[in-house]
Amino acid sequence: MRALPVRLDAVLVQALIAAALSFAHLHDLASAAGQQGWKAWAYPVSVDLLLVAAWRRLRAGGPKAAGWCWFLVALTASLGANVATAGMLDLGSVPAWLRILVAGWPAVAFLGGTLLAHGGPRPEERPTAALQAPSSAPPAPAPNTAETDPTPSLAAADPPAPAPSTAVPPALVALARKVADEHRVRTGTDIDTSTLRARLGVPLPLAEAIATQLI
Repeated sequence: MRALPVRLDAVLVQALIAAALSFAHLHDLASAAGQQGWKAWAYPVSVDLLLVAAWRRLRAGGPKAAGWCWFLVALTASLGANVATAGMLDLGSVPAWLRILVAGWPAVAFLGGTLLAHGGPRPEERPTAALQAPSSAPPAPAPNTAETDPTPSLAAADPPAPAPSTAVPPALVALARKVADEHRVRTGTDIDTSTLRARLGVPLPLAEAIATQLI
C-alpha cells in the first residue's frame, strides 16, 4: 500500500498548541481550587466540549442565540483560566468565590451541553392535513367520447386474441399415445383427459393439449 501524504497545516498546528495551553491552564486552576486527581483533568475537557458543541450549533443554521450564549460562556471560562494562571491570581490562596465557580461549573456545562445537543431546530412540518383534505368542489365530469369521437375504438372492435397453445414435445406425445393404446386394449374405451393427466403426471393444460393430438 502507498502511504498517504501528510500535509501540515500551520493553522491546525497553532490551534493544537493553543488548545494544549488552555487545557493546562484550566487543569491548574481546577487543581488550585480544590479539584484533585482526575477531576482536575475533567474540567478542561468539559470546557472544550462545550465550545465544540456551541460552534456546531452556530454552523448548523437556524436560531443562533443559544449557540452564541453557550459559546461565550465556555470562552469566558477558558479565557478566565488563562488570565488567572498568568500571575493575576495567587494559586496558593484561591478566593472562596472562585472555588464556588469551579465547583458549580460541571452543572453549568451539563446544562449547556444538553440544551445544545437536544434543543436543535426541528425540520419544518409540511401541511399534510391540507394536502390530504378532500376538495369541496365537485369533480369535473368525464368527457363523453362516444358522442365526440365518431370513430369506434380499435380495442373494442378487435376480438380478443386467442390464448397461445401449449407446445407439446413429440416424445411426450408418443408416450401419451402408448398409454392411450394400453388403456383402449384394457378397457375398450378411449382414455379421457383426467386419466391421461394422472398417468403422465402433467398439468391439466398440457394434458388437454396432448389429448387434442391423440384424436
